[in-house]
Amino acid sequence: MKAAKIKRVGILTGGGDCPGLNAVIRAVTKSAISNHGWQVFGIEDGYAGLIEKRGHELTQSHVSGILTLGGTILGTSNRADPFKVPVIRGKKVFFEDHSDRAIEHFRQWGLDVLVAVGGDGTLSIANHLFQKGVPVIGIPKTIDNDLSGTDYTFGFQTAVSICTEAVDRLHTTAAAHHRVMILEVMGRNAGWIALYAGSAGGADIILIPEVPYSMEVICRAVKKRAQYGKKFSLIVVAEGAKEKGGIAIIKKRDLKNPYPVKLGGVGSYLAEKIEKLAGLETRSANLGHIQRGGSPTPPDRNLGTLFGVHAVELIQRQTWGHMVCAQGNLIKSIPIVQAVSKLKVVPHDHPMVRACEAVGINFGR
Repeated sequence: MKAAKIKRVGILTGGGDCPGLNAVIRAVTKSAISNHGWQVFGIEDGYAGLIEKRGHELTQSHVSGILTLGGTILGTSNRADPFKVPVIRGKKVFFEDHSDRAIEHFRQWGLDVLVAVGGDGTLSIANHLFQKGVPVIGIPKTIDNDLSGTDYTFGFQTAVSICTEAVDRLHTTAAAHHRVMILEVMGRNAGWIALYAGSAGGADIILIPEVPYSMEVICRAVKKRAQYGKKFSLIVVAEGAKEKGGIAIIKKRDLKNPYPVKLGGVGSYLAEKIEKLAGLETRSANLGHIQRGGSPTPPDRNLGTLFGVHAVELIQRQTWGHMVCAQGNLIKSIPIVQAVSKLKVVPHDHPMVRACEAVGINFGR
């Protein structure tokens, strides 16, 4: 059977915003138009635009000058899911499947393929659409770096850079006031940001979800530093870190969101516990969405460009249902289902974990 001719490419950016998204949009648009003569259609606000039929054409002029910009010119949504659209009846929230409507909009726009740029949630939805007959190509995006099958996702390096700068700044104020300073960073159930930023910033303690911590071990470590003349300590903690025998601290639940659990607050919890148990003045800081904002670092601009161009190559070959990935020094692709089948978490024997422990960084275990 002869493969259908590609004429029109749709692209959306879903989930949380992330430095490097515009680099991807630029690369897909420029490569598709310049090298193949295809039209490119931008779907607005992630899957919300697909559900509500909102989008617009993307031309060379639309993507000119956006390489260095943070955020996404298409907008995004971490709530929209065509398979789980919230509907309020009385005081209760129900979820309905509106995927057929979304697919009909895809067809009415005359799109031949959907390029979905996002993390595990966005790409899981893309895989479901693929199973319903939509030609899909995935591009991995998340500051959390927790997608399987790819060594790195764009956005991660920028987030690590921002967090490392924050650790550097906390270092001077911690030393000046002889305090324990805690920096809480994002990552959900994976500790990649905390691990790499903590290591680069010279943290004394790094706490990640993969290694449940002991308050006794943490307090002993900061008191030991004080006894040896180090009158301050720096702790970097991932938002999903949990105490041995406990669970991650939940900031809030949003029942209207398909992913209702929002983590946060572990930094404040640790500060209170350390002051009480170790008798040391302790303060916490939470970077929050600062980690997502601003201009992408050069590595993320380049990775976004590589991913976008390779996605267009996959479209040309009609390799549907695949996600672009970085493995070693190569840009490849794997089935999306492999990428979203499980989270990529930090192994206990990861080289960075071993290196940190070798130079005296404590993981609370």
